[in-house]
Amino acid sequence: MTGARDIPSHHDHGPAPTRARLFVDAPLGGGESIGLSSGQAQYLQNVLRLKAGDPVALFNGTDGEWAGTIAELRKGRASVEVHRLRRQQVAEPDLWLLFAPIEHARIDYLAQKATELGVSVLQPVITAHTSVARVDVDRLSANAVEAAQQTGRLTIPETRRAVPLRKVLADWPQSRRLMLCDESGSGPPVAAALAAERHAGGLPWAVMVGPEGGFAASELDALAKLPFVMPVSLGPRLLRADTAAVAALACWQAALGDWAEATPGS
Repeated sequence: MTGARDIPSHHDHGPAPTRARLFVDAPLGGGESIGLSSGQAQYLQNVLRLKAGDPVALFNGTDGEWAGTIAELRKGRASVEVHRLRRQQVAEPDLWLLFAPIEHARIDYLAQKATELGVSVLQPVITAHTSVARVDVDRLSANAVEAAQQTGRLTIPETRRAVPLRKVLADWPQSRRLMLCDESGSGPPVAAALAAERHAGGLPWAVMVGPEGGFAASELDALAKLPFVMPVSLGPRLLRADTAAVAALACWQAALGDWAEATPGS
C-alpha cells in the first residue's frame, strides 16, 4: 500500500493537503494513538523520508479526516498521535460500477479512476464474452485505497468478488437505476438520457460496462426489458472497457452527481 501525493482540486475548499495521507482501519478521535501497518511505516520512512514529529493526515471512511503527528517510526513500525479534526465526514453519491474483468494493468487503472470518480461499490461481473475469469479482490481494494489517499476522498469503495451477470440482476435492488453502456449504439446519447433523469439526482444508481467482446445479444435483450435499466450510447467510437467506464462515470457525475452540485463561492 502506498501513500499520497498532493493533487490540487478545484472543489477542495478545506485544509491544504499534507505530504502523507493514509487510510486506517481504526476509530479516529483526538488523543488517540494509531498504529500503522508495516507497509505504511516503510512508505513514510523510505519513500517520503519522514521522521517522528512530522505531520500525517488519517481517515477511516466514517470519522472524517484527522491531523496527527508521527510518534514512532522505525523499520516496519509506526504510530501516529491524533490531534484534531481537519474535515468532517460528508455524504457521497451512492454509485456502483459494474464491469467485466479485464487484464491486470487495466483493471488496476479502472479501480483507481473509478475511485477518483466517486464510485461506492466496485462489482466485477462475469458475462458471456468475459475473457478474464478471476479477479484479485485484495489487489482491487489496494488500488482503491491508494487512489482515495491520493485524491482527498474520505471513503473507500467496497470491492466485491466477481459474480455472474444473471445473479447480479436476480439480486438487484429495484430502487437502484442502472445505466447500461450499450456498445451497439441503440441507446440514446448519454448526455440526453441523463438530462431526462434530472429528477433522479440523489437516488442510488449504477453504471455497467461490458467486456472486451461486448455484451451478447441475448444479454442486451434481457437487460433492455428490465424496468430499472437505462441503455445509453457513449458515441460513435468503440471504446475500450476501461475508457468506457471512466467516460460513463464522468458523464453521470456531471449530470446527477457531486460535479453537478454548486461549490462554495460559485
